[in-house]
Amino acid sequence: MNRREFVAVPAAALAGSMFAAAPEIPWQRKIRRVGQLNMTEHDPVALDVEAWAEYWASLKVDAVLVSVTGILAFYQTKVPFHRKGKYLGNRDFFGECCAAAKKRGLHVIARMSPDLNWADAVAAHPEWFQRDAEGRTMALGEDPRLFRTCMFTTYMTDYMPAIMREVNSLYDIDGLFTNAWPPLGHLPVCYCNECRRLPASGSLPYWEKFNERTVYLWKLYDAIAKEKKPANFYFANLGGGIRSSANLVQLGELCEWFQCDNQGRGGEGSPIWGCALQGRVCNAVQKGKMATNVTGAWSTGPIRWRNVDKSIPEARMWMNETVASGMAPYHHIIGGETGMGEDRRSLEPAREFFLWTAKHDPQFTNKRSIASIGVVMGQRTHLFYRPPGDVSMPDSMNGLYYALLEGRFLFDFVHEEKLGAEDLRKYTALVLPNIALLSDGQCEQLRAFVRAGGSLLATFETSLYTERNEPRADFGLADVFGIRRAGAVVGTNGNAYSARLERRHPILDGFTDTNIIAGAEYRVPVQSSSAPVLTVVPGFVAYPPELAYPEPSHTNEPAAVIREAGSSRLVYFPGDVERTMWRAGHTDLSRLLQNSIRWISHGRQPVTVEGDGFVELFAWETEAGFAVHVLNYTNPAAHRGLIRKFYPIGPQKVAFELPTGRRVSRVTLLRAGVDVPFQVAGRTVRLVIPRVTDYEVAALYSA
Repeated sequence: MNRREFVAVPAAALAGSMFAAAPEIPWQRKIRRVGQLNMTEHDPVALDVEAWAEYWASLKVDAVLVSVTGILAFYQTKVPFHRKGKYLGNRDFFGECCAAAKKRGLHVIARMSPDLNWADAVAAHPEWFQRDAEGRTMALGEDPRLFRTCMFTTYMTDYMPAIMREVNSLYDIDGLFTNAWPPLGHLPVCYCNECRRLPASGSLPYWEKFNERTVYLWKLYDAIAKEKKPANFYFANLGGGIRSSANLVQLGELCEWFQCDNQGRGGEGSPIWGCALQGRVCNAVQKGKMATNVTGAWSTGPIRWRNVDKSIPEARMWMNETVASGMAPYHHIIGGETGMGEDRRSLEPAREFFLWTAKHDPQFTNKRSIASIGVVMGQRTHLFYRPPGDVSMPDSMNGLYYALLEGRFLFDFVHEEKLGAEDLRKYTALVLPNIALLSDGQCEQLRAFVRAGGSLLATFETSLYTERNEPRADFGLADVFGIRRAGAVVGTNGNAYSARLERRHPILDGFTDTNIIAGAEYRVPVQSSSAPVLTVVPGFVAYPPELAYPEPSHTNEPAAVIREAGSSRLVYFPGDVERTMWRAGHTDLSRLLQNSIRWISHGRQPVTVEGDGFVELFAWETEAGFAVHVLNYTNPAAHRGLIRKFYPIGPQKVAFELPTGRRVSRVTLLRAGVDVPFQVAGRTVRLVIPRVTDYEVAALYSA
């Protein structure tokens, strides 16, 4: 615009163009804390509505989830087959709870469950319900009065929308939420008339139909939510970590609120970092949007007590992990009379934690993760690939995760559908923990990453299957690693193979006074033109001991293939080393993985934390500057059983490389509540965290 044109523009138009307001941030992206009291059928005669609303307000939560629900109605519904609880009477219990929350300035999300209904609904609408292979309706194991509904039927397009619209018409709500759908960690198996028209359950074609239906229903429910007011929205139970059933990238584009129903440790032997792992999944697919993790006050695990609180240190660590990994904390209690009357142990610790986070909201408002290592998350592999033997896919991720924590690496998860140049631009190295299913296009994206100077580490059957779970004759990334498949997978018969040290290399640092180290339980025989660093010593019988020796004791089969191409460093392990490490716990395998990750990343990280103890690290750019989170997992219950007490660790030396042009004016330890001295040399800020009990955050204030 020249001067003449500038003068001719009307003043109002000029003001509108020059001083236009910045786009309004959706309210759900401002959420910092969430509360939920999951109503029981008995609560209408036992729960003190005002006392509970006051409790949530005292925690400075921004939103509460209030039960509608789809199994039992907590209001005077007129929707057929929406059964009222037997203690409801003429009371509008949901309405009272909603009004009490609104009076205190809290957003209200209407919670409902579309997964179950009663026998009278089965009699009237048999087409709504899941069927087994013999055509029988599928009752809930714990309560055979309830039957499982099918997401491919009109139950989801007629019945649930009727409830949603009724609630919209009656109450001042801010959103709609469905519990127990989509299913977490597994795909449904159903033989109803609708599902018999679909591909076989558990197959890739079925998964595509499942995702198509999920997206359709999500959009339908979101449109219904917006009938109330444009700012309203719909969201659903997600979570499931790396084993999520729905396509996370598709839903990450759709959903404004990623609700992780990851309330505590589940099965036996579940590691303490399960919540932090979930946060990494959220960051991989939900960047810039809201992600919450539900922490159950109740006793989660293989044996459950819904009415008894879990140990306070266990719940606290779960909340620590929630905020450290970038999610908003979410306190969940089952039953009003239990939570405030019978077992009250979780009330004050949750209040203390929530008030502490409220005091430091700018330091917990993250802009981006600071990590230069990416771990590829293969959702298709975790859903459809079946590794050899009686093994579990999460073992691979748990083994790698453990090694990453022992090595004190900063890392992000990278979803397999986000391997484009822009997605990978921040990473110097990627790790592929047996990502068996990769498309030709994804293999080409990884080649491009290497051509641009990036480094890769891969294990076992990575790229031996297409994205359709079809086996390839050779690795899709054979040319990248310089390998060729030389046979079928070899397992263990008694004594697993070991690996012979052939020549010195940084990935073998620390291995002294030995010619061999532990190998993996399974391996793919490969050939390579690279001079081997490790070779396979074949497995042999473990018993009787008279026969427990290798024959031959030396081979040319590589147990690791190492290459360099310009600045790219490439490591391939033919064995399932990370899964074996998790199952066996052998320190050789953890050291080998740590050394290899350190080598491919050129030994450089933007943030390092040195000290004793077993910790998990996160580093973020925040609204206030930067933050380094240290989670102290040094505990005999880190892998099994609930944490009973914390074991403090001593000084942790932090080195933080600042982005160009940034300066630090102050460093505060948020848990300790004290400022600490720091030194700056060039772009590196150095400081010491004197002590970490369970969790500490070093907040670097920066302009």
